[in-house]
Amino acid sequence: MNLGFSLYFSTGVERNCELIERFSNAGFTKAFTSLHIPEESNSNYINDIQIIFETCKKYKIELMADIGPRTIEKLGFTSIDQLIDTPIRHLRMDYGFSYAEMVRLSQDFHIILNASTISFDDIFELKKLKADFSKFSACHNFYPKPYSAISLERATKMNRFLKDNGMQVQMFVPGDKDKRGPLYEGLPTIEEHRYQDILLSALELKYVCDTDDVFIGDVDVSDSTLHQLSNLAQNNVELYAEIMPDYAYFYNQVHHDRPDSSEYVIRSQESRLYATPGQIIEPMEAKAINTGDILISNKHYLRYSGELEIARCTMPLNSKINVIGYVLFESIPYLKYIDRGMGFILKEKRND
Repeated sequence: MNLGFSLYFSTGVERNCELIERFSNAGFTKAFTSLHIPEESNSNYINDIQIIFETCKKYKIELMADIGPRTIEKLGFTSIDQLIDTPIRHLRMDYGFSYAEMVRLSQDFHIILNASTISFDDIFELKKLKADFSKFSACHNFYPKPYSAISLERATKMNRFLKDNGMQVQMFVPGDKDKRGPLYEGLPTIEEHRYQDILLSALELKYVCDTDDVFIGDVDVSDSTLHQLSNLAQNNVELYAEIMPDYAYFYNQVHHDRPDSSEYVIRSQESRLYATPGQIIEPMEAKAINTGDILISNKHYLRYSGELEIARCTMPLNSKINVIGYVLFESIPYLKYIDRGMGFILKEKRND
């Protein structure tokens, strides 16, 4: 999954350049912008957009631009083909363009259709023109007004249709720092995500909706959220945890769940390598296992001794397993999305 952010010309060119640098340093590779919203225009529009183009090139950010028929005129170009000299590689074409023009432009650009309005007829017409659907994808809208966005269930069905027709999918999560006006209620695709933890929302888009690119719809996110998303860009999730002092060496290490993921526990592939060489894991008093408990196999599990696991669910006590800590309540919702080789990092929560 790729991560992206949003640029709005009403934010100001200086701030936008700061955002490009900030998100690029966090591992984001894409940005969304609209080039046909009326309120996004100003007297220095062409000059400002050239500065933003150059900054995107500097930080290797690919632009997905929401364009309309008047976009080219606003940019001072005479042909849409001139966009090839800009960082815009993805054209979100909502209206005003023929199927034939989309297919022609797909030779040089990635064409983005509106996931919320695309129909079987659209797919049929594009197939008649022999469109290469590896160069097409579909981006959902974001919804500024509360209770106007779509549900997770509906989005999953829509995405299944798009995926079955060979297209990738883009969706939006809101920000939690600098929300965009005039409503300042967040810019999500999914209504349940409007006030939800952003990392959890991004994980749901990836694993429940099978989303390829997740964009932040609002202007900015907090430092803590950006840190979480930066880890996600590397396919890692941080989990706040409390671990017994004797096993504190498990903190701050990157672990990966096994590719043959279990429905009952997250199994660290690296844990036996992190254990102290020659250490014998003596049995502790057996306890019933609760969701989020951090487990280590003791010497009675023979060659599995030292293996670190996190319980996904409650399980009966087991004399071969020691409970050495637990994942804090705030990180429990992430556990079901850590599977099949995904990384996790156990972090000690400090009250600084």
